[in-house]
Parts: sequence; C-alpha cells; structure tokens
Amino acid sequence: MQPRFVDLHTHTTASDGTDTPRGLIRKAAEAGLAAVAVTDHDTISGLDEAEAAGRDFGVEVIRGCELGVQGQYGEIHLLGLWLPRDCAPLEAALARLRTLREERNREMLEKLRGLGIAVSYDEVLEEAKGESVGRPHIARVLQKRGIVSTFAQAFELYLGYYGAAYVPRSLPSPEEGVRLLAGPGVVVSFAHPMLIRCPAAWFNEIVPRLKEAGLGAIEAYHSEHSSRDERFCVDLAARYGLGVSGGSDYHGTAKPGVRLGRGKGGLRVTAALLDALKARRA
Repeated sequence: MQPRFVDLHTHTTASDGTDTPRGLIRKAAEAGLAAVAVTDHDTISGLDEAEAAGRDFGVEVIRGCELGVQGQYGEIHLLGLWLPRDCAPLEAALARLRTLREERNREMLEKLRGLGIAVSYDEVLEEAKGESVGRPHIARVLQKRGIVSTFAQAFELYLGYYGAAYVPRSLPSPEEGVRLLAGPGVVVSFAHPMLIRCPAAWFNEIVPRLKEAGLGAIEAYHSEHSSRDERFCVDLAARYGLGVSGGSDYHGTAKPGVRLGRGKGGLRVTAALLDALKARRA
C-alpha cells in the first residue's frame, strides 16, 4: 500500500498566500495529498471555502490558523489545528489582532512616505484582497512599482527587522496565544521553532510553560528545517509528551521555492503523523 501524505501548514489569499482557498485545495488534490490544514495568519475567513472545496476534490481539510506571539527572542508562531466552527472569542481576538496589523501597516507606510516612497493603503488592500493584511502585501506593491527588484529586497531594505520602515508588532504573550487557540479538540502546535535564533536550552524553559497553557504539539517537519532540526524537535516533543506536526508553510508564488506538500523538495509528512495527532485529540 502506498503511503499517503498530508500538509499541515498552508496559507491562502485570506492572509498572505497567493492561492484562493479553493485553488489551494484543488492543487492539494492534484498533488495527491490526503489532507491539508489551512492556517492563515490571524484569520479563519477562508476555512468555509476550503472545506467546501475539500468535499468537491476529496481532500480532508483541517480548520486552522497561525498566530504570532511575542517571545524572549522574537516572534513565536503558533498553529491552531481543528478549530471549531463556533469560536466567537477567538474570532473577536483575531479581529483585534488584525486591527493592530492595520495600525502597524499604516505606520510603515508613513515611514516609507518619509523616505520619499508614497504608497496608499488602498493600493495595499487591493493587493491583499483578503481579510488579514500585512508586510507581504506592502512588499508586493513595492515590487510591482519597481521600487525594489525582488520581494526579498523589500524586506531587506524597508520592511524587515533592520529595514528603514520597520515597525514592531504589538503581540500577545506566548501563554496568552496558546490559551487563545486552545480548546476542546484543538491541537496547538509550536510552528517552525528552529527558525527562532535562541540558545537551544531556552526550549527547555518555554516548552513546559506553553504545555501548561495548552500546547499539544511541535512542528518538527518544515520547509526551513534541516534533518538535524527535525531530530531536535522530535526529541523535544518526546521529552515533554507532546505530539509532532509538520507542513510546508506554503504561500504560493509569495514563496516560490516552497511547494505544497513538498516544501523545498524533500518534505514528506505522512498520514500516520496526522493519525497520531487525531489520537491525541481524544
């Protein structure tokens, strides 16, 4: 019997991906994926469309979202998997976070204006077309205008941490973020932990704290994780009695080197991993 594969970390036009929710699920079916988690930043607005597409194309769709929180060494990203349809408190909190995103976006546009680069917020909204608007959309406007030659250059020169127009985000604490996502049947996963520039020993401090708040898994398999990173994360999860998750972090053409279900070519997340997470939900 051939192994079945899944992707538990993807993005659509509801946040900063370039595929519509339906388009993403169609691509998942074409790639032979058995299941996909749709995990847009700070929004669940694309989930109903994705689920409807899942029924049409025969792909299991897991309702999710990705949330940024402020850690000691910078942003930590959390994935909520199997979010319920009725999650009014979470929706209200995500709406607040999107409002903070908008305020930050406008501050960055003001900084760009001070540098002689006039970009209107309407241009950014037109580029985004989704509910959650952020730096990637500003970067695409800058690239289309010819102000930068590449998407990456927009972050290097203007929007990244050392960029001339950078404005820090106002984010909840790690524990607040986990508690916000956690609930009956929800698995909260620590996304791509090895992308955080921190001492390895710090994970022995933060992971128990997050587990106490409701963390259920570590994302070991990710497009930017090496095989050594994967082993570290699997061992970390085992040490604290957590599940293991994995996904490409697919964004469509916004991350052209990352393929759905395959990451940068070597990523393969089996349905057995998904089945283990489902067992943990019980």
